[in-house]
Amino acid sequence: MVKSMTGYGRGEQTREQTTITVELRSVNNRYLDCTVKMPRTYIFAEDAIKERVQSRVARGKVDVFISVVQTGGEAFSVTVNEELAKAYMEALRQLYELEGGQRVRMDYFSTDLARFPDVLTVEKQPEDQDALKALLMEVLDTALDDFDAMRCREGGRMAQDILSRADAIEKLTGQIEERSPQTVADYRARLESKMREVLQNTQVDEGRLLTEAAIFADKVAVDEETVRLRSHLAQLRELLAQGGAVGRKLDFLIQEFNREANTIGSKCNDIENTRHVVDLKAEIEKIREQVQNLE
Repeated sequence: MVKSMTGYGRGEQTREQTTITVELRSVNNRYLDCTVKMPRTYIFAEDAIKERVQSRVARGKVDVFISVVQTGGEAFSVTVNEELAKAYMEALRQLYELEGGQRVRMDYFSTDLARFPDVLTVEKQPEDQDALKALLMEVLDTALDDFDAMRCREGGRMAQDILSRADAIEKLTGQIEERSPQTVADYRARLESKMREVLQNTQVDEGRLLTEAAIFADKVAVDEETVRLRSHLAQLRELLAQGGAVGRKLDFLIQEFNREANTIGSKCNDIENTRHVVDLKAEIEKIREQVQNLE
């Protein structure tokens, strides 16, 4: 199935008092451009996130938003710099002796020591990066599944619209093919009428008339263009049935559609066929606009 380049997806999971939310949003872009916005403390997982997105998305500007919320209290550890504490303790003993103190109260020492710089160090306990990264990938996959489902729905609607317009192009092509022989016959009749008017009573040269009509028929023949146009229609349907990232291929194919339509238009001297060509170009343009949105 073909996919739209625009879409939105969301995933969320809570584990061990950690809630991770991943949101994806994309818009049209010629190539894949992935941007990840997340807390700096989890930047270690950015490359893995981009690789996972690239494995699932071929084209478009994709923004990935990640939030990590700790629902419980954060874990901290307190460590004592024993060597520094002993040095402070010895210095305090000396101060007490200088003041004539006889006994030193250890509980008072402990209170004093805790106030000195660098005796106590409070650190946030390190997180298990591998476990957190695995959880991030799991939530990201959920968001990508949701993202792909939306893009597939939108892509399916666009594919149906493109196919209906392809049917209209095929019908118009048939009408142009049917009208072309009549165009030659009308030209031959007009040419014969003018020749009779100019020559009046003189006999019209049938050979010359046939030659002029043949030259005109060759100039306005659109058989080659309509055959190629039908071939392009078959390829269009085949690509849509194939699915996947076919947007760029379809974009190139539509350029070929326009080339054939322009050539047919340049050969048409008939009002009715000219109208068919205008309608043909309008349908091709509508397909082109839809193709611009496909991955």
